[in-house]
Amino acid sequence: MLCVTDVIRVPGLGELERVREVEVSAGRCFADVGMPEVAGDEPPGLGELGRYLVAGRLLVVGEPVVGYVMWDLVDGAAHVEQVSVHADAARRGLGRALIDRVQVDSGLALTLTTFRDVAWNAPYYRRIGFRVLAADEVTPGLARVRAQEAAHGLDRWPRVCMRRDEVPSH
Repeated sequence: MLCVTDVIRVPGLGELERVREVEVSAGRCFADVGMPEVAGDEPPGLGELGRYLVAGRLLVVGEPVVGYVMWDLVDGAAHVEQVSVHADAARRGLGRALIDRVQVDSGLALTLTTFRDVAWNAPYYRRIGFRVLAADEVTPGLARVRAQEAAHGLDRWPRVCMRRDEVPSH
């Protein structure tokens, strides 16, 4: 469902504030499912986004930007730290396209952590080829990510670690 204006690309420095706006817009829907703390969470700062940009681990989609993905390398996998699409551009396949691009470009399996029971989180990721990891499959790096999330208060709601080994055919 990508169209010509939805080119996935590396953002310019001047677009990082727009990436923050996308995150705020995408986060608002958490208030509708009883998670106002998540909805009100601060988006990544310009410094953090700049570090991902310099490291080559930040991509955006749209002109102006309507979605983004940033990722880390965790235990040999590309770990999706965040993927968000502006509410006005949701349900067009942009998030999936960003995730697929990270996997194709990196050539690595993908991991992520997410809310188990939020429709656009774990259930969505299952539909695009991710699986929930069993406790004995959680790598040391993923365990550290989960500990950081718990320290941030995200364990108020059930969370899971997920993995996708290859891009499924559409």
